[in-house]
Amino acid sequence: MKKVVKFGGSSLASAEQFMKVGNIIRQDESRRYVVPSAPGKRFSGDVKVTDMLYDCYAAAVEGQNFDDKLDMIHKRYQEIIDGLNLKFSLDEDFETIKDNFSRKAGQDYAASRGEYLNGKIMAAYLGTEFVDAADVVRFNDDGSFNDKVTNDLLSERLSGLEKAVIPGFYGAKEDGTVVTFSRGGSDISGSLVALAVHADLYENWTDVSGFLIADPRIVKNSKSIEIITYKELRELSYMGASVLHEDAIFPVRKAGIPINIRNTNAPQDKGTLIVESTCRQSKYTITGIAGTDGFAAITIEKAMMNSEIGFCRKVLQVFEDNGVSIEHMPSGIDTMTIFVHKDTFEEKEQKILSDINKAVHPDHIELESDLALIAVVGRGMKSTRGTAGRIFSALAHAHINVKMIDQGSSELNIIVGVRHEDFKNAIRALYEIFVLTQL
Repeated sequence: MKKVVKFGGSSLASAEQFMKVGNIIRQDESRRYVVPSAPGKRFSGDVKVTDMLYDCYAAAVEGQNFDDKLDMIHKRYQEIIDGLNLKFSLDEDFETIKDNFSRKAGQDYAASRGEYLNGKIMAAYLGTEFVDAADVVRFNDDGSFNDKVTNDLLSERLSGLEKAVIPGFYGAKEDGTVVTFSRGGSDISGSLVALAVHADLYENWTDVSGFLIADPRIVKNSKSIEIITYKELRELSYMGASVLHEDAIFPVRKAGIPINIRNTNAPQDKGTLIVESTCRQSKYTITGIAGTDGFAAITIEKAMMNSEIGFCRKVLQVFEDNGVSIEHMPSGIDTMTIFVHKDTFEEKEQKILSDINKAVHPDHIELESDLALIAVVGRGMKSTRGTAGRIFSALAHAHINVKMIDQGSSELNIIVGVRHEDFKNAIRALYEIFVLTQL
């Protein structure tokens, strides 16, 4: 058994958290490759080290004295080192960072130092080898990620190492210029390591016990999801559910490596297992509920539009030409409705309306803003009758008017559109009918 374990910023925010992580790793010999993030917040109101690095580097770029800011970061790491009773020093590393900041080495370099330094502490704490991600995660000259070269470099470097610490979030171009992934990119790093070493499991440790069926900020004491497929996860992530960086899915999915989302502060919890497919039935008809608001709907009416060849294409071309992405497009015989993100649409609203009029000469165009979309996702929906009926029943009982409903042919998800002010109540109503009524 071979596992790659990635630990998030909250899991490594202090010496106390480091000790928890050390216990987790040592309790299972198969946890051989560790991918750490930069230290996160130690308490509410605290500042993440990555943000401190951004602030420090900004001062350097502006020609200000940044010694005090860099010293504060050094102290954060020294607290961890002292708390772990390590005979280990980062003094030379901070001298190098100071020099590179003065020479304006780049914002990506600055941000990456959080993971780099935490990785060095982790390697010293575990007594394992440190592998700099800049040596094994490759980006192209244009800044795009090079997955093939990365896999070759990682595979070769780690093939001779029984155990190793590889910091997340960053890599480098061929010339050594450091490049970072987007925020949360350590999740991606972990999956790349898992792919390279042919891991049996990729454990992603954070501060929650896996995915919850619904957003805990909306549904109190939401139940957790025990097992979820990659397809279900993609649907929920798209609609706003975020525990794992969605780009982290692809490397391990391609190799058939499951992901286990675990809680550093509650290691006894099984968390959520993410798999390609499973014959295990979900405890409930649905797997999860997720949604996001901030949408606008443009309804175009024209008599006999269904018989006008190319009508939909011409409308869609207008949105494409104006650089506005379309989210959903329910239609009727004489109407079609386009759902778009309100912010991007508003910037080009009048231009788009004018172009639609020129392209298809509609009888009427109606606009509606402040809408929300909610996805009800679950592999069990395909074999369960009346799912859509239960959705309508739950929303009607909560006095919520449905503005749109859209079901994919895979029967994996049903998306409903509601008014912004009904968004949270709609999620609560759906959770109640699909989860609480089955208890």
